[in-house]
Amino acid sequence: MGKPLGDFIRAKRDSIQPESLGLPDRDRRRSPGLRRLDLAARAGISVEYLTRIEQGRDRHPSPAVINALADALSLDPSERNHLRYLAKITGAQCPAHFQPIPPRREVRASVLTTLRLLEPGIAIVTNRLGDVLAHTTGFEALTAATGLLDADPPNLTRYVFTDPRARAFFTDWDAIADERVFDLWLAPSVENSEWLTAELAPLAGQDFTRRLNRHVVPRREVLRLNHPAGHELRLLRETLELASDAQQLIVFLPEDDHTAHAVDQLRRRPRLRSIS
Repeated sequence: MGKPLGDFIRAKRDSIQPESLGLPDRDRRRSPGLRRLDLAARAGISVEYLTRIEQGRDRHPSPAVINALADALSLDPSERNHLRYLAKITGAQCPAHFQPIPPRREVRASVLTTLRLLEPGIAIVTNRLGDVLAHTTGFEALTAATGLLDADPPNLTRYVFTDPRARAFFTDWDAIADERVFDLWLAPSVENSEWLTAELAPLAGQDFTRRLNRHVVPRREVLRLNHPAGHELRLLRETLELASDAQQLIVFLPEDDHTAHAVDQLRRRPRLRSIS
């Protein structure tokens, strides 16, 4: 999975305009954004130490250094949490500490019962790889003719990056693509890495790899969909973290009356399969 902590710091540094921090805009720079020298000075660390962190040669920066870098980069709360998380997993990837845990694909009976109680609503259970592990008939109605559930097993990440229909279905495809790659960092394991490098990355191409290394922290705003039936949908997402299973229960709610009416029309189509 590369050097995630260093990649994130570098990506944020490249995205900052020096003048936004009250620094002079030095012309003729070979790379965009904030210079390593300026970031090191703002964080109170040496340029050499920052270089080692960015290059993945120092995997154990202290909490004080991580907090100083967060301040120096003016990170928002979500970005700060991600920086701390990357520091944690970077330190844990040393052979003496790293314990690979495959993603859980079985859904507990109580979670399936909860999902049934949400019928005929729109809800799914996924893991961090994007596997759709269970879903309501409402979700099946929503995704009919989009190809999202065609694979066995269906996988949101693979669908977004490899199925041309995804770019038409998701109005804000770029934002959804960033969400999918961001979630892959939240459950690092050897199996994840093998799946990424051997299966997904060759199919998804350079755009996927570029997004994976940019570490864009998603805002997860209203989900906008262009349904093949001609409906333009706006859905809110409420997510319940199933921490012990490394899974998520996601419920999709119509944001407006138009979407609620369209979803009701989709549900009235011929009877679909029950929760799977």
